[in-house]
Amino acid sequence: MAKNRRGRPLNGILILDKPQGQSSNRSLQIAKRLYFAKKAGHTGSLDPLATGVLPLCFGEATKFSQYLLDSDKAYKSTFKLGVITASGDADGEVLESRDASGITEADIIAGLAPFRGLIKQVPSMFSALKHNGQPLYKLARQGIEVERKVREVTVYEIDLIDFRSSKETGDCPEVDVYVHCSKGTYIRSIAEDLGLSLGCGAHVTVLRRVQAGPFKEDHSITLPALEALKTDDDFAQLDELILPPDSAVDHFPRVLLEESAVFYMLQGQPVQIAEAPLEGVVRMYSSSDTFIGLGEMLEDGRVGAKRLIATN
Repeated sequence: MAKNRRGRPLNGILILDKPQGQSSNRSLQIAKRLYFAKKAGHTGSLDPLATGVLPLCFGEATKFSQYLLDSDKAYKSTFKLGVITASGDADGEVLESRDASGITEADIIAGLAPFRGLIKQVPSMFSALKHNGQPLYKLARQGIEVERKVREVTVYEIDLIDFRSSKETGDCPEVDVYVHCSKGTYIRSIAEDLGLSLGCGAHVTVLRRVQAGPFKEDHSITLPALEALKTDDDFAQLDELILPPDSAVDHFPRVLLEESAVFYMLQGQPVQIAEAPLEGVVRMYSSSDTFIGLGEMLEDGRVGAKRLIATN
């Protein structure tokens, strides 16, 4: 007989403010330990350099983590002009320095314009994408470079927040930007490509994710704050921070099931629902307002199970 996993059967979502210099997985493991949770997972890695919104899913909420992974993201970032690094960020080896003192704010505004809309990117060798099961960044650290396919991503917004000239910084010019983009967009690639278009090179020095799907940075909490709330064998204050599993999928239409329909749905059988959409994914609730899971509309007008919450 398989051994029971150690920990509490916690179900829900925590919006963590990931610290700089720590991997997403390390942050997840610390939070999981603080909550003494049986099962947990994050919703897409942030670089160690990056900080900000990292939704963590516990228990049954892990069934819906893919929807957060696929969701749009928003970032605030600082680009340093005139310095090219191997990784495209401040953690990488400096490969070349160029004079960027002549770059103006008008140059930056014009340079950002081509990055709006559907764009193509070549993923960095220092990304977490995998090649034959190995993350690219691990290969890069071994001096190995492999061919990467061009990917299309969408940048919905990219706006200049601030520009600091060489005179103001006493060094290289710096650019603060806000980027709202689709999943899989590499901010470091935008920095590198902007630097290339300006002829001076650039890299990321600061990267903060301020939104992931419906969750914003003002929803988040830091690890030190979590640790301060933790008391021996009492999880009450920590548990108050846990959002319900359906908060990850509240962009889907909501439908109510009669109790008899709930019974059949939990057996995996499609059911008829009044006033349901004609197509697509729906959030299903019982008449007592309990979240059942996600369903998908079928051609015959019934709804079939897609992702269901365990009831025991």
